[in-house]
Amino acid sequence: MHHEELAPLQRPRYGSIVDDERLSAEEMDERRRQNIAYEYLCHLEEAKRWMEVCLEEELPPTTELEEGLRNGVYLAKLAKFFAPNVVSDKKIYDVQQERYKRSGLHFRHTDNTVQWLRAMESIGLPKIFYPETTDVYDRKNIPRMIYCIHALSLYLFKLGLAPQIQDLLGKVDFTEEEISNMRKELEKYGIQMPSFSKIGGILASELSVDEAALHAAVIAINEAVEKGIAEQTIATLRNPNAMLLNVDEELAQDYQNELFEAKRRKESNARLKNGTISEEERDVYEELLTQAEIQGNINKINIHVALVRVNEAIDWQDEVALMAGLNHPALSLLEVMPQNSSWYLLQLCDSKDQKMQIAGVPNMLDKSEIQKEVSVANAEAEAHKLRIIAIGHINEAIDQGNPERTLETLLLPTAKLQDVTPVNARHYQDVLHHAKAQKCKESQDESALLWLDEIQKGIGDANNNIKEVAILAVGTSMINKSLEKGDSQPILMILQSKFGLRVIPECAETYFRNLSEAKNLKTREDSNESPWIKLVMKNMYDYYYNVETEEGTCAAPEGVAPKTSWLTGEEIQSIVGQVTADYNREQLWLANENLIVQLQARARGFLVRKNYQERKAYLQNQEPSAIKIQAFWKGFKQRKSYVARLKVLQGNVAAIVKIQSWVKMWLAKRAYRKRLQYFKDHNDEIVKIQAFLRANKAREDYRTLIGAENPPLTVLRKFAYLLDQSDLDFQEELEVTRLREEVVTKIRSNQQLEKDLNLMDIKIGLLVKNRITLQDVVLHSKKLNKKSKSQLEEMVMVDKQGIKGLSKERRKKLEAYQHLFYLLQTNPTYLAKLIFQMPQNKSTKFMDTVIFTLYNYASNQREEYLLLKLFKTALEEEINSKVDQIQDIVTGNPTVIKMVVSFNRGARGQNTLRQLLAPVVKEIMEDKSLIINTSPVDVYKSWVNQLEMQTGEASKLPYDVTTEQALTHTEVVNKLESSIQSLRAVTDKVLMSIFSSLNMMPYGMRYIAKVLKSSLHEKFPDATEDELLKIVGNLLYYRYMNPAIVAPDGFDIIDMTAGGQIHPDQRRNLGCVAKVLQHAASNKLFEGESAHLSSMNTYLSQTYQKFRNFFQAACDVPEPEEKFNIDEYSDMVTLSKPVIYISIEEIINTHSLLLEHRDAIATEPNDLLNELLEGLGPVPDIESFLGEGAVDPNDPNRESTLNQLAKTEISLSLTSKYELREGEAQDLKSLMIKTKRLIVDVIRTQPGDTLLEILETPATAQQESEHLKLVEKRAILDSRTPEKMKHSQSIFEDGQLPIEQKKRKIQRNLRTLEQAGLVSSTTKYQEIINEIAKDIRNQRRYRHHRKAELVKLQQTLNALNSKTAFYEEQINYYNTYIKTCLDNLTRKNSRRSIKLDGKEEVKGSKKLKQASLKYTAARLHEKGVILEIEDLQTNQFKNVMFDITPGEEVGDFEIKAKFLGVEMEKVQLHFQDLLQMQYEGVAVMKMFDKAKVNVNLLIFLLNKKFYGK
Repeated sequence: MHHEELAPLQRPRYGSIVDDERLSAEEMDERRRQNIAYEYLCHLEEAKRWMEVCLEEELPPTTELEEGLRNGVYLAKLAKFFAPNVVSDKKIYDVQQERYKRSGLHFRHTDNTVQWLRAMESIGLPKIFYPETTDVYDRKNIPRMIYCIHALSLYLFKLGLAPQIQDLLGKVDFTEEEISNMRKELEKYGIQMPSFSKIGGILASELSVDEAALHAAVIAINEAVEKGIAEQTIATLRNPNAMLLNVDEELAQDYQNELFEAKRRKESNARLKNGTISEEERDVYEELLTQAEIQGNINKINIHVALVRVNEAIDWQDEVALMAGLNHPALSLLEVMPQNSSWYLLQLCDSKDQKMQIAGVPNMLDKSEIQKEVSVANAEAEAHKLRIIAIGHINEAIDQGNPERTLETLLLPTAKLQDVTPVNARHYQDVLHHAKAQKCKESQDESALLWLDEIQKGIGDANNNIKEVAILAVGTSMINKSLEKGDSQPILMILQSKFGLRVIPECAETYFRNLSEAKNLKTREDSNESPWIKLVMKNMYDYYYNVETEEGTCAAPEGVAPKTSWLTGEEIQSIVGQVTADYNREQLWLANENLIVQLQARARGFLVRKNYQERKAYLQNQEPSAIKIQAFWKGFKQRKSYVARLKVLQGNVAAIVKIQSWVKMWLAKRAYRKRLQYFKDHNDEIVKIQAFLRANKAREDYRTLIGAENPPLTVLRKFAYLLDQSDLDFQEELEVTRLREEVVTKIRSNQQLEKDLNLMDIKIGLLVKNRITLQDVVLHSKKLNKKSKSQLEEMVMVDKQGIKGLSKERRKKLEAYQHLFYLLQTNPTYLAKLIFQMPQNKSTKFMDTVIFTLYNYASNQREEYLLLKLFKTALEEEINSKVDQIQDIVTGNPTVIKMVVSFNRGARGQNTLRQLLAPVVKEIMEDKSLIINTSPVDVYKSWVNQLEMQTGEASKLPYDVTTEQALTHTEVVNKLESSIQSLRAVTDKVLMSIFSSLNMMPYGMRYIAKVLKSSLHEKFPDATEDELLKIVGNLLYYRYMNPAIVAPDGFDIIDMTAGGQIHPDQRRNLGCVAKVLQHAASNKLFEGESAHLSSMNTYLSQTYQKFRNFFQAACDVPEPEEKFNIDEYSDMVTLSKPVIYISIEEIINTHSLLLEHRDAIATEPNDLLNELLEGLGPVPDIESFLGEGAVDPNDPNRESTLNQLAKTEISLSLTSKYELREGEAQDLKSLMIKTKRLIVDVIRTQPGDTLLEILETPATAQQESEHLKLVEKRAILDSRTPEKMKHSQSIFEDGQLPIEQKKRKIQRNLRTLEQAGLVSSTTKYQEIINEIAKDIRNQRRYRHHRKAELVKLQQTLNALNSKTAFYEEQINYYNTYIKTCLDNLTRKNSRRSIKLDGKEEVKGSKKLKQASLKYTAARLHEKGVILEIEDLQTNQFKNVMFDITPGEEVGDFEIKAKFLGVEMEKVQLHFQDLLQMQYEGVAVMKMFDKAKVNVNLLIFLLNKKFYGK
């Protein structure tokens, strides 16, 4: 059997008879019997677990418990538990159940059941609960016995003698087979199941005197407990009518807490049971605590307090406090004696220490353990008292000197002395008397007594003495007999075994000889000796041994003289020991002869060292004199040797010099060869070291270049080659340009497709509602197909090549527009002001078309940088001019915020949202079991609908209720709580996905959030950090993420097939999650109408703190200049010019808007914008823009053709009108760039430490030649450079100059730049050197960013292609739908023509007639389908006939109404509409504008009659 703990409020294994399907009467009765069996198994499990706790042993499994209780052993043990004075182990038959296991039940087993019944009678349990003995033994009514155990448990709990029994109904699980077997068993015996739920009431009525007063008192206690005020609770508990015992006012709060928890548990169990118990069967105390339960909980608290006091007294070693705790009435401990208090303390301390050692942690002793230790302590105290008396008798007998009396006292059972041998009585007397005399002497107390341990020690010593001396006597006898016989063989064995001596086999003859000589000296010829020998134990006690009879005694035999001719044991041991010692000494000298010699040598050495030390001491005393003598002598020898050596050298000077030169030369050659060989052996290592040093030098130079404030020219010259552009650079730049063009074109194409598809959605919706004709939809579909096929060709038509193929006038016009759009793109102030000059509807359209087109949808870093600058400028402008209160950002609809969110949710930011939210949204949507509904009214209606669908009957509950009314139903509250738990778990997943993906959020969103926060803080300095972060959260979460969570299909968060849609349950789940996150992000709690969700307020507050940290981290981003590495010179050093793709219509509209709002956005007359607008002149129309001849004037479709041409896109390469031109005033930025190019050309061919040095030093012929090669190489490279990436003519011409002319031009340019303050000759023009170093660094970053942009553009293009494929799939889906509509239309028309024939009509009508269903209104009213009919009484319903006929299409029905046989009205009914109304919670609908119909029951009727459901 498998038991499993279930949730607290889970239904039982077999619940109510109302299930998911309608049951027949037999099935309902079967289910009821199964319920009874299940409940009885639960009561068995309750009884089993309670008895296991009481008995502290394991009982048989639940399904075998009935059989296991029949022998009464467990019942008798239970009786011993609560009435030990009535039942003991001796009274329990077959207590170990050995007889039962061996041969089954025996009639004597009934004695155990009788003992149990007597024990219950002794404690006063009412006899109304008692079973008969045969009910148990013969298994006539086992449920009656289980019923009695439940009553007994409640009664014992009230008395404080046992814990409360658990309520396990619905909390344990049994297998189908176990429940069926129990049901059959109950049916077999035909037993009436007792009412377990009424035990409390019956017990209260049986024990009470005044039932009414007791009931009122118990009710008052329950009410006081519910209020939670301890003072009121204790007052009601003290009420005499409650008949409660041992109520302690000091424990009022403890009583309140315990009773409150017990009442809560009982209410919870009652709610669980209510589903299976009818109103008539419910007990009055089903949800209230009974008097027994109240008394039990009071006893439980009292016992706990008393146990705490006892354990504290044990810990403090407080004997007085311990006795007070043991005598506490709540514990009801037996046989607690004040005189044994010290024993109790000692025993309980030991027991608690042992329990702590076993458990490993401090632990309290429980009541049973304390009672056990008290009994043990009483027994030990009593035994100790008896031992004291026995010790007195023993000491008295010792003093009398009578061995027999002493033996008698030693054998007293109370003394519990061990190993007392009667034959040793005399020796016991002697030993104990000597020990007592010794104790009196040592303590100087004549009245000192021997204690038990001392007496036991004396007995043990005496026994050991007797044992040892007996062995010695036998050995002495055997030795003397062997000596008399002259037999030396057994001598060694006897000495070893009897005397325990270590003997040497080689000395056997010596032992025998010496012992024989000693014995002969003691032997006398005429002696007549007795067979007794005398031995002395411990040199003080005599022992006599008869060598003939081998008897021994401590008392001297009367009239007998001991032998004197035999050797005594002491003499034998002395002789043997002497022989052994002599032999050992002899062997020792022989074995250690060398050691002896060494010892002698050491002695002589000692004497020599002694003489040496004396001589040394003498010399040390005379040390100064000895040193002086030695110095004179050494000096004399040294002078003599020096004079002789000097004479030899002076006679051989030439030879000595020659020898020295040869030696020095040889040493130098050897060192050289050795070093050379070392280098040859380590050639590879030397090469590696050199490479490392060179690489290290190059790294140091590069670090200097990128890290030094003023990098030297020599370092710069090494890395100047990095500024050259390679073929790969040009190829990558062309690829970036091509991909950017495709991305922008694709974005615009997809936007147009999306608009057309949205319009198609609207048209199909109107078609469904019969608002427009099918022909309108077909026409739009053809237009849509035409666009999907030729959209790219139409949108990039003529001017794909730019403006190269235009006439001179048109080229100048377009060049002017290029200058205009470059100015608008790079100066965000104009567009920022223009946005706020237009109405909001126009600004939105202008933003979606022109602005994002102007910045190519931020397809590269430059354009993203410029677009962010526009957003920042526009946002600051809007905050300063239109925001009066900080909340206006939230409550209003700021244009810039809308622009930012729209852009970042578009093509560029869509992938980010998908990566951020797609996994968790898919997980939520794929969880089919997840249903979240936090609306109490919706939950209520869904519950009512479910009841009606299950029963087929109209619910008595009202259909329209308020939130408060819905929450009064437990089922609604439970479902709502389950939804809240699921909602919290799902919300945590979404939060984790958001918080862990901060780095995935678009930089643009985070930067605008930072600008928004700083701008608001600047305008509203008093605003708190929380207020600012809420505004940031409104942008980042509510406006950016929230819509994508609510409608993931609308933002491409998830992949949807054409025609697919999100299920309403999934939509509601996501909406609930979004609602919670919205409240959390704004720190808004659930109140008012959402008060039923207030349990989540703590969760919302905690989540807000996480959101707050998230918003703070999101605002921590670098500025765009640092992020994109862009400065004022970036446009002048890039390879390709910025290009935009814009339609002619957008160019004309932008021109018109600029002229219209010219005064507001360019207030200064000399503003660059004014100059450009004056150059452009008035706004051209489409025909004048395209030029004459673009459209045939006689063309009838001229207007349509012009509109189509207006949408033609052209590419504009944006350039500044004010770049450097020959003969014009020099622009300092351009001059700086040209000068840097010239300097790089010069320093690459001519080295030098400073720029001035290079410029002033003429170039050599070789340097001129190298420069010429460099120029030729660059010319070849320029010839292969694409046209749009070539530099201006002036830059190209400067590059072709000779080196000396370049140097002169550099000097002129430097003087001009110095006058402008950009460089200084005092620093040797270090400023321009620093700028060149910066260009080298930026060139590397630019290449890296370009590669990253290639990848990003490819990813964006792939995403756009996927979206295009999805749109095309939708187009195909719509085409299929329209084709189906056309086919249906054709089929209907053909059907009409067939009906004209007549035959088919008859056949069809017959079929319909057979399938129709007829009901009177009265019958439908009885079924609950029709609620009322206006202007018609109920008694007239019988005259109204309804005819329900299924249509040709599945799910269509035609309903006709007839009054007195006359057809009045008819209506078409669609089953899908009914299901939709049911889903939306519509319970009642009108039919014929008169009849009110129950939607749920109508669906039930149609399902049953037409679909067999």
